[in-house]
Amino acid sequence: MSQSPHEFLNPKSWKPARGYANGVAASGRMVFVGGMVGWTGDQQFESDDFVDQVRQVLRNIVAVLAEADARPEHLVRLTWYVVDKHEYLARLPDLGAVYRDEIGRHYPAMALVQVAGLVEDRARVEIEATAVVPEDGR
Repeated sequence: MSQSPHEFLNPKSWKPARGYANGVAASGRMVFVGGMVGWTGDQQFESDDFVDQVRQVLRNIVAVLAEADARPEHLVRLTWYVVDKHEYLARLPDLGAVYRDEIGRHYPAMALVQVAGLVEDRARVEIEATAVVPEDGR
């Protein structure tokens, strides 16, 4: 995976963020990815497991980014919506491995929100993404 073209922001007096960025400065063509759930392109869930669904969501995000000639290192923000924050916290080691497999070691600004439910009843997670592709395409 190539180096990120963006500047990650962390105030010098703060502890470094782990697994996310406090902020990202970027310029270029913006790409907005709507909320992706853990189903395939045929809108079929292959698993009800939280980590399996996260893997599929991340694959879906990468596929949509590719349509805009964008790559995971162009991501500047991810917003996660989960139905159970305890499930998320309990599975962090597995989630980290899946994230690195699908996105690499690129950690944009992120937020996580627990919600009462998602539109798709089988969905355990939904993620929105924003990417910025530099004008030079790197």
